[in-house]
Amino acid sequence: MKQEVLTFIKKNQLLKKNATVLVGVSGGPDSMALLHFLSTLKNEWGLTLIAVSVDHQLRGADSLADLQYVKTICDEWNIEFKGASLDVFAYKEKHGKSTELAARELRYRFFEEQMEIFQADFLALGHHGDDQVETMLMKLARTASSSSFSGIPVKREFSSGYLVRPFLCLTKGMLEEYCNAHQIKPRIDLTNFDTAYTRNFFRNKILPLIKEKNSNIHRTVQHLSETISEDEEFLRKEAEKIVEELVDFDAGNNMASFQINLFKNRYQTLQRRAFHLILNYLYEVLPKDLSYVHEEQFFDLIQREAGNARLDFPSALKLEKSYGLMKFYFSNHEEAPDLSYHYTLDIPGTLELPNGSIIAANFAQKNTLQQGHLSYLFSAEQVNLPLHIRTRKPGDRMSWKGLNGSKKLKDIFIDAKIPLSDREKWPLVCDDSGEILWLIGLKKGQTKLTREQGTTIQLIIEKGKNLGGL
Repeated sequence: MKQEVLTFIKKNQLLKKNATVLVGVSGGPDSMALLHFLSTLKNEWGLTLIAVSVDHQLRGADSLADLQYVKTICDEWNIEFKGASLDVFAYKEKHGKSTELAARELRYRFFEEQMEIFQADFLALGHHGDDQVETMLMKLARTASSSSFSGIPVKREFSSGYLVRPFLCLTKGMLEEYCNAHQIKPRIDLTNFDTAYTRNFFRNKILPLIKEKNSNIHRTVQHLSETISEDEEFLRKEAEKIVEELVDFDAGNNMASFQINLFKNRYQTLQRRAFHLILNYLYEVLPKDLSYVHEEQFFDLIQREAGNARLDFPSALKLEKSYGLMKFYFSNHEEAPDLSYHYTLDIPGTLELPNGSIIAANFAQKNTLQQGHLSYLFSAEQVNLPLHIRTRKPGDRMSWKGLNGSKKLKDIFIDAKIPLSDREKWPLVCDDSGEILWLIGLKKGQTKLTREQGTTIQLIIEKGKNLGGL
């Protein structure tokens, strides 16, 4: 066993000589075997060992006795000991967490504090190969995403160093044999046999059946976990490139958007991971009711021919498809903000719009000027001054040269494929009688007055970063 573990340690760089190593010890066979094993390397490797143990106060006198047992063993083995009693129930009630999660968070917080105090290089934990199999089986039973189908990591960054698990190459039975061989009498937590807990169900009901067919399942699953992690790391980095290239994030409003056609041109496997990266960015904590069904709905939405559609995701997240643009934003079921505005435009003068665009009005000689996409020329005698810059109102219509009659602004927006979210804040210019002269960037109106003599007015708009479509 020793050689197998040493090979595993060297392969994954789980220890180094002259390191300070904290060892998480509960008093059970796994952690006691780990503490003893590392103590046998103490002199050869020059290790400084500190055992860290916690009493979660969940089993009354029994859990306190576990803590005292670990301290007693550490005194016998000449290993420094740091222990603590944690009020899991109070933490659970305060933060609304499950007992298991509350205990884990408090336990790891204590470990992290001790890592910083001792400036330790490693925190070693006694998870073994059977734990790995159980974890993978549990994830198989509840996840439909390969990116979530990963096991317990062999090594990861933690506080001042790394969290390592040198026993993932062994089985529970091997550790029990190790304890017997070295006359270690660990404490037994009877709750480990209660199959009301999900992990215990897999441990006591499912794993024994699998081992009947493959006694080396722990090695098979460990290899699977490692290869999946390596593959996922590569795919995640490729997906991050897509997100960086294609997705626009608005941190202030917690929004994201991208052009659907560009997104759909990428490999499906990267689209999927990019989708989850967006969700990870937007959600502080992923909702428990977020599932593979929402992923299917997302892909169905971007494949639809319909120009406009919307999905409701957990925690008030909305996904809106609007003329080739996909938007993610939150709605807290409150009244929608009023995006309308109305300003008077002086001539000469400039005005900054809420979207950052700047519109300038000047008097000029017509024969020296040219009209363009973002400029408009007309005679002062054709309009009733002053000019107004505003957003649309219900029933707004306008006409232009060559059009028989007038057309609703709503229909102009639809024809131009302007997203719903942009229409309420799109600027237009009208005169004092309300006649719409210019739906900026889309249509230039035909004034009712045809006189073109006199002074020419020129309007020029400098596009702001949030004025889509212009």
